[in-house]
Amino acid sequence: MIDNFGRSIDYLRISVTDLCNLRCRYCMPEEGVPKQSHESIMTFEEIVSAAAAAAATGIRKIRITGGEPLVRRGIVSLCKEISSIEGIDELCMTTNGTLLVKYASQLKEAGVSRLNISLDTLVPEKFRYITRLGNLEDALEGIDAAYDEGFDSIKINNVLTGGFNDDEIEEFVNMTRDRNIEVRFIELMPIGGGIDFDPDKFISCEHVLERVPQLESMGFSDGVANLYKLPEAEGRVGLIRPISHKFCDRCNKIRLTSDGMLKPCLHSDREIPLKGKSFSEMEALIRTAILEKPQVSCTLDSENPSMAGRDMNMIGG
Repeated sequence: MIDNFGRSIDYLRISVTDLCNLRCRYCMPEEGVPKQSHESIMTFEEIVSAAAAAAATGIRKIRITGGEPLVRRGIVSLCKEISSIEGIDELCMTTNGTLLVKYASQLKEAGVSRLNISLDTLVPEKFRYITRLGNLEDALEGIDAAYDEGFDSIKINNVLTGGFNDDEIEEFVNMTRDRNIEVRFIELMPIGGGIDFDPDKFISCEHVLERVPQLESMGFSDGVANLYKLPEAEGRVGLIRPISHKFCDRCNKIRLTSDGMLKPCLHSDREIPLKGKSFSEMEALIRTAILEKPQVSCTLDSENPSMAGRDMNMIGG
């Protein structure tokens, strides 16, 4: 479906839970979040109905997110149902990777073709610090398990944080030398837990190009990521610049929160309730959301935080 600004909106991100087994500092509070009642979150039946209604509007790609989607019981069965919906060409998932040793093969069999795995550091002590709870080895073993399963695409998402992981840029880039993966550096956004970060923590993706000048532009983008490559490397590097370079003109997505609120724009407080609606009502509301998608989001910087009104674990990454 085409929105009012000529963009083809064909991508829906669905958060299936706001719970997570980690507590990343830029994402959610240290104490975690109160567990929502069963009645307040979308049932699997409602999620499948929303996905099918989205497909009827022209959505072709769905990404399952959280929180951490793999902590929700029955997630593999849900993926299998969504992947079988007519019109859905691509089912993806964003995960922190720590549970992939158990789930990688099941997810691939269920129809998940692409994985985005969050990984902000390769230093065990720093991993424990940024996640508050996690063990780096679990995430690395999960990445290995996913790679061995042969997913169509594996992307490593690294949120650039000044004074924390900017000294690891070269090491992350080198992960692409011998593996056909994409390492994506993402500018830290002033949203949720990121609002309280010191302004010095925000660094531009241009820093990646300064640190690794041998990176060569591939001359095209993949969604919101500008793509680069080391000479003769198997994989590639993506730079996602929500702060230094707006990409609203390329945005093709809408989002559904775990409690059933449809967000036309990540950084807007506009939300449209889908929970409890019939299939036809969902389809009509999704069309409304697409037509209400703003041309540009709010200005984002340390003095102008996102107006989303939620932490990222509640919206879905």
